[in-house]
Amino acid sequence: MDIIDIIRVARGEIAADILLKNARIVNVFSGEIHEGHVAIADTQIVGIGEYQAKQEIDLAGHYLCPGFIDAHVHIESSMVTIPQFTRAVLPRGTTSVVADPHEIANVLGLDGIRYMLESSKYNPLSVYLTLSSCVPATEMETSGSRLRAFDIFPYFTEKWVVGLAEMMNYPGVLGCDLDVLDKLKVAQRHGKRIDGHAPGLSGRDLDAYIATGVTSDHECTSIEEAREKLRLGMYIMVREASNAHNLLDLLPLITPSNSRHFMFVTDDRHPADLMDEGHIDHLIRMAIHAGLDPVLAIQMATLNPAEYYGLRDKGAITPGRHADLVVFDSFDNFRIEKVFRGGQLVAEGGQMLPTAAMPRPVPVRSSVNVNWSGVDLKVPADGPRLRVIELVPDQIITRQRVEEATVADGLAVADVDRDLLKIAVIERHLASGRCAVGFVRGFGLKRGALASSVAHDSHNIIVVGTNDRDMIAAAQEIEAMRGGLAAVDEGQVKARLALPVAGLMSDQPIEVVRQQMDELLSASQSMGSPLLNPFMALSFLSLPVIPELKLTDRGLVDVNQFQFVPLFAE
Repeated sequence: MDIIDIIRVARGEIAADILLKNARIVNVFSGEIHEGHVAIADTQIVGIGEYQAKQEIDLAGHYLCPGFIDAHVHIESSMVTIPQFTRAVLPRGTTSVVADPHEIANVLGLDGIRYMLESSKYNPLSVYLTLSSCVPATEMETSGSRLRAFDIFPYFTEKWVVGLAEMMNYPGVLGCDLDVLDKLKVAQRHGKRIDGHAPGLSGRDLDAYIATGVTSDHECTSIEEAREKLRLGMYIMVREASNAHNLLDLLPLITPSNSRHFMFVTDDRHPADLMDEGHIDHLIRMAIHAGLDPVLAIQMATLNPAEYYGLRDKGAITPGRHADLVVFDSFDNFRIEKVFRGGQLVAEGGQMLPTAAMPRPVPVRSSVNVNWSGVDLKVPADGPRLRVIELVPDQIITRQRVEEATVADGLAVADVDRDLLKIAVIERHLASGRCAVGFVRGFGLKRGALASSVAHDSHNIIVVGTNDRDMIAAAQEIEAMRGGLAAVDEGQVKARLALPVAGLMSDQPIEVVRQQMDELLSASQSMGSPLLNPFMALSFLSLPVIPELKLTDRGLVDVNQFQFVPLFAE
């Protein structure tokens, strides 16, 4: 429909395509809820009020709000492809996401970014990308690719690219790394947003980081940290992920005076949480139940991210905006009843409708290459005390502890009674045979081993266990599946989930992935782990930009010092 026809429909001279009648409209501009009718022509909203229409849908006083926008998500962390991710989140009211393909870019480089762009075509979910800024995330790990500023430069002209993704290499920014600074300059030249990732950064270092053009952060875990960043003009992305729960801690900071600088994000969310709790609707529901004004909560999930990323046709119910709309029952239950995307009803009653077109699968090359001749998990006892990674419940940060080593036959070994387990990272991109071994506390395994090719950010094979035999067996099962997750006990595979798409995503329906994930969690619990999701916890233990102590294929990293440290303490 051309602009002349749009004007004629808006003026009431010709009929609209759809009229949504008797809605309680959540107005994210005025901050109020008012009754009215919404007219839609083709894919966009053309008017609010009485209109003639080819089709009328009576909402009978139910609430109508803009479609939700996830301002920062790694779709790969759902372990399903974009079409299957869409099946999970679109019926929950999410009509747009801003995805950082950082995970697959670290495995496949530009091929990974192109895969995500191609997989998003003809999809009923609008998938915008921010270009991965840290491939590899640091020089302290081995990734499957290396993207410099000139590699990503051409992609800034893509319609669906809205920014530079989380600049987690803040030491590189502060240390004036020229390639890092070039990426910031390129994004600024194209007028794109630059998202941040700077947990705990404060004072003059934070000032310098923001001075380079970084405008957001999703790593705040306390009010004090968020307040400092907010005062310096940053947009605070309030995260509620599967393994990082920050929403309730940050919510008291949000007021009507500052709410326009807050957005909801899920970052990393697993299939069970998507299917059982929801997506952005879950965050809105949590915020409302915790006392946040409902209109502000919806504003944080709609208008705020739309304006932040320059999505001028999203985020509000007003003439000229895309008709991405959500119908829900009440603020108490916040049950999503209908979802419209571009004026088309695409989901109802929590299910995608058959009329919602889904794209065909996009092929992708294999990505698991291991040289087992170099892999040795034995740890000679070079001292009496070990540096140990300690898990922090419900967080992706860890603590650094020093513990007495348990020694047998001259080797430092796991000690189940002390919950002191062995952990290893095995390089899987270049078949280098590189392997690093450390120790971790917090998994609670009494026997067996758990392994995964999902290991942020370079996604090498990571394995934790009570003995070397099961650890090797679990890691080899990962290779056999071309990527995935495995639980092994006494040499037997107890549960597995194949992730052949870059070692990150399954090619199966989300229901199958969820079932296999449940089987993995059940197996890990039978092996003694008390964690709700030990695989999610495991996946962040090789991320050397999140404090305090992490393990990569190159060695043990003290993140606070941003340098390698020996396993044995003095």
